[in-house]
Amino acid sequence: MKFLFVSNYINHHQIPLCEAIMRIIGDENFIFVQTQPMEEERVRMGWGVDVSSLTYLKIYDNDKIFTLNAINDFDVVMLGWTENDEVRGACLKRADSGKLLLRMSERIYREGQWKAISPKGLISKYKEHIRFRNKKVYMLCNGAYVASDFALIGAYPNKMFRWGYFPEYREYTKEQMRNMKRMEDNKTPRILWAGRFMDGVKHPEFALELAAYLKEKNYSFHIDVVGDGEMGDDLHYYVDENRLTDVVTFHGFLPPSRVRQMMEEAHIYLFTSNNLEGWGAVVNEAMNAGCAVVAGSMAGAVPYLIKDGENGYIYNAEDLQSFLNKAEDLVRHPSKQQKFGNNAYNTITSLWNSNIAARRLIDFCTAMLKDKEYIVPNDGPMSYAPIIKPYINPEK
Repeated sequence: MKFLFVSNYINHHQIPLCEAIMRIIGDENFIFVQTQPMEEERVRMGWGVDVSSLTYLKIYDNDKIFTLNAINDFDVVMLGWTENDEVRGACLKRADSGKLLLRMSERIYREGQWKAISPKGLISKYKEHIRFRNKKVYMLCNGAYVASDFALIGAYPNKMFRWGYFPEYREYTKEQMRNMKRMEDNKTPRILWAGRFMDGVKHPEFALELAAYLKEKNYSFHIDVVGDGEMGDDLHYYVDENRLTDVVTFHGFLPPSRVRQMMEEAHIYLFTSNNLEGWGAVVNEAMNAGCAVVAGSMAGAVPYLIKDGENGYIYNAEDLQSFLNKAEDLVRHPSKQQKFGNNAYNTITSLWNSNIAARRLIDFCTAMLKDKEYIVPNDGPMSYAPIIKPYINPEK
């Protein structure tokens, strides 16, 4: 099987999946084509990848002829996000010819499903998605609300599957986990927030509101905040003004490896992004590191990865009080931190990881290429994507 993965650029969240696919079909049968350079902000965040070290990676501008030929000739083409019209056009031409094409997408109406009524938008969606209802084109949904968006326009009926991003996952013994979290002697929960300080998207201010809330109630805790961005000055001012410097530490941007280490040491992870966050790979990473995650219901990864009250907490939309209540409950009950963290770790290592995703993906492709039935799993990657109307409300 010759497998071509086309997307805007490769990053540390995609490499594990690429390598897992290669372990199944052979290194010589897999190519990733990067269609554009990574944004400078993400490079500053430590997302940059030494592309020269990846033997399976090609840069579109350097390998146009190869890429366009491969889009036509390879057995499987998986198309992620790209702004390159030439590449996207070649992929749609492939789909027109009846060849297998996998689309991988985050939400198309993340700003609101009311946008689906736009005549101009519907024409565009017809050309790129709806007209392939009866072709060998399938949608891998990078987020729990993606299927709802596409169902709204009648695209991909019975052809949408749960998918996502699959960053590196690690396996720990129980003893390693206990030592990382210092479970025996640590009475002060370490709470972590990491991301860009993006106004109206990431809500880093929620972490600081939590610090003020918990301090006023005399809880013992410490919050580490990793990241930077447009809200930086306001966030630092809030901490100083509310005398939170003893319970909040700002770290700026750190390399992904250091952030991962901090997740391993943390007991609680706060994920406060709203609907403009397509997936949220930090949720995978924090769960794999054994954190009890408190996450908003609007981001794509959350309903797929977290079962509220079992392996984490989901709070309602952008409801600050809902967030504070659930975070406080974890701080108050260390046993829940441990229970949720253990269950979260098991969710990643037993289901939502690159090895399982790659195996199921290749099984699916093999079945489609041979016109055979694909036995759809009940949950996890490559299970049917349920139509979940935005947004789930864990309070109901």
